[in-house]
Amino acid sequence: MGMIEVNNLVKQYKGAKTPSVDDISFKVDNGEFFAFLGPNGAGKTTTISILTTTLSKTSGEVKIAGFDVEKDARQVREKVGIIFQQPSLDPQLTAEQNIRFHACLYGMCGYRPTFKMMPAAYRKKVLELAEIVGIQDVLFRPIKKLSGGMQRKLEIIRSLIHTPDVLFLDESTQGLDAVSRRGLWDYINDVRNQYGTTIFLTTHYIDEAENVDKVCLINHGEIAACCSPEEMKRSLLKQELVLDAEDRTTLTNELTALGLTFTVNGRVIVPYTESAQEIISRLQTKLTVLRIHEPSLEDAYVEFLNKTRRGAA
Repeated sequence: MGMIEVNNLVKQYKGAKTPSVDDISFKVDNGEFFAFLGPNGAGKTTTISILTTTLSKTSGEVKIAGFDVEKDARQVREKVGIIFQQPSLDPQLTAEQNIRFHACLYGMCGYRPTFKMMPAAYRKKVLELAEIVGIQDVLFRPIKKLSGGMQRKLEIIRSLIHTPDVLFLDESTQGLDAVSRRGLWDYINDVRNQYGTTIFLTTHYIDEAENVDKVCLINHGEIAACCSPEEMKRSLLKQELVLDAEDRTTLTNELTALGLTFTVNGRVIVPYTESAQEIISRLQTKLTVLRIHEPSLEDAYVEFLNKTRRGAA
């Protein structure tokens, strides 16, 4: 049994001609780092809203840790932590009070009227998380006096305070500076290693998904691909040799004689699937430039979107 199981999920809004989510199925294993990627309007947020019990489905089956998201909604909520795109903080409370009420609702500890009266384990974790994301100096200020970036960081602390089994990150680092973004990912990786937390990520920062275990591409409400990042890169792109020589004409003639395809765009670009060393060893022309370009997940994602647009045209 997977930590997240989605079978034939459909969501069609009233009055819509086509479903926002159209009969999708996928599984996320316990402890897996899973990325759910796609362009705006592809169905990502609708799917994650159903998985986190904030939106009802039209049909299909969705389970989190073995619990049905509709029949066992309370048990599902106890298992998950969520950082949504839009803030969901109480502006009348301080930053710490928002965290405190969340921790008590999740059964982490009993409520106390002040921070100093809360259990030591709670206080230690709040201060630790506040330092990681950089809001320790504003922890006891009212929410309405905090900047949007500070509020974003507070949402991160609130979602992690009860150490959830599944952490949903829906564009969670949007608006964070580079230092805070890196600090958050270092902490999330530590949490995952220590507690085996399952991570479900949606993001427009594709580099954040480079080291995930599995990536799923959704477009127009349908799953287009679901595999490891390496498999996705291999299916959409080839590795490339970037070459040049003082006598470029001789180099390109030699590549042609070897039966290798190439393009010239500032440098001579040679896509390849065989060993790069084997290609280089067969060249006689003296090279002035030699680089190996390994495609990134972002390269593959952009190629996927370009192919989708070309197909639509």
